Amino acid sequence: MKVTLISIPVRDQEKASKFYTEKLGFLIKRDAPLEGGNRWLTLVSPEWQDGPELLLEPAPKHFEPSKVYQDALMKAGIPYTQFDVENVDAEYERLIHLGVDFSVKPTEMGTVKFAVFNDTCGNNIQIVQNL
Repeated sequence: MKVTLISIPVRDQEKASKFYTEKLGFLIKRDAPLEGGNRWLTLVSPEWQDGPELLLEPAPKHFEPSKVYQDALMKAGIPYTQFDVENVDAEYERLIHLGVDFSVKPTEMGTVKFAVFNDTCGNNIQIVQNL
């Protein structure tokens, strides 16, 4: 068994697509229209194009419990998911220059360094570097 798809809830697929591709650097792997103006929209890391796909899921738009959960995580400041990076400080500086809003600046904790940013689509995302 292996992970091939990870879903992240987004409020607006178009806005999410722009943020995740233009700011974070992900590549669109699949973009197929679905009913109701939604899309099957998956992204991959340019560093691991055959790795797991990230599905930009419009769940909060159609499923109230998803929106409630997403809102609760945001309010508590808890990241929805985590992306590993080689250098948190360098990635933080790159993203700050692109206008990304961080709630937690690079912080060391034990064997990792992490930072947390807002993906503009209803989620806190954590970037992590193993030290």
